[in-house]
Amino acid sequence: MRISVDRERCIGAGMCALLAPEVFDQDEDDGRVRLVDPRPRRGHSAVREALDACPSGALEISESRD
Repeated sequence: MRISVDRERCIGAGMCALLAPEVFDQDEDDGRVRLVDPRPRRGHSAVREALDACPSGALEISESRD
């Protein structure tokens, strides 16, 4: 699994950081998403929940086998 974020699309709602804090955080300056771990080994369900909860659609998951 590989995560990517679109900071320009992010509106700073913070749902991702609340649901998967080991993967996402919020930038202290502008409140937009900050990616902590682009290739999480655990917590797939929390990451998918964060993706579903993002009101702006700024998060993307791509499946990878590495």
